[in-house]
Amino acid sequence: MTTSTASAALPAYSRPQRVTQARVMKSEWTKLRTQPAALWSLLSAVVLVVAFGVLYSLLRVARPPHGAATASFDPVSVSLSGMQLAQIAVGVLGVLLITSEYATGLIRTTVAAVPKRLPALWGKAATMTAAILAIGLPASFVTFTAGQSILARQHLSTTLSQPGVTRAVIGCALYLAVAGLLGLALGTLLRSTAGGISALFGVLFALPIVAGFLPGSLSDEVNKYLPGTAGQAIVTVHPDPATSLSPWTGFGVFCAYAAVLLVLAALRMRRGDA
Repeated sequence: MTTSTASAALPAYSRPQRVTQARVMKSEWTKLRTQPAALWSLLSAVVLVVAFGVLYSLLRVARPPHGAATASFDPVSVSLSGMQLAQIAVGVLGVLLITSEYATGLIRTTVAAVPKRLPALWGKAATMTAAILAIGLPASFVTFTAGQSILARQHLSTTLSQPGVTRAVIGCALYLAVAGLLGLALGTLLRSTAGGISALFGVLFALPIVAGFLPGSLSDEVNKYLPGTAGQAIVTVHPDPATSLSPWTGFGVFCAYAAVLLVLAALRMRRGDA
């Protein structure tokens, strides 16, 4: 009886388990899918992409472009306009994934389980990116389809077979994924939910406003290299060279901003002051 009880009390693993990136990612995935705030953020992103895209398509049908404005009308950008609001939801998700651990003290458990620390950051980045793409791609195609069916009433619609359209639709999900990484990096750097969200709004929304006060063509030239403007070129079928970078160049610039901030976040996280 004693032997049986002792055997039942033995741990599931007879040897210490080595910390690997795959195991860290599995742990981070468990954290993400069991965190209500994360699920609400992902759900909010889907609702904002689809609902606002449909509403804006309805508005453009009610007030269709006329004359020269018809030539520059971009039906894809109209149906994907909800991305402008959804980037807030995924950015906040990125901030919360790390700052919630600092707020609750869970970060101490995390760094105790992953002493090198950085695998935990990369695990958060990978699982969050996968989750955003998993919901972002279907949402992008749904809102594109719905938006084009609405715009077709005024013969303003387009199809996926047209040049640049499929890239723009997929680019919507890619943009949201990088926006989430931007939030994760800012949250890791500042270790404060309020600070991380404020910085996110500053990077995505305040910088273009400040750039707007610059004189003449300098405003457009600076603005197209800012994170949000550069990244949004990926969802534009026919970008204006005067105010926007080419789609993949702009997206590359946006990714570069996120990469630089993630490197700074990694350096900050390596410090032993968690």
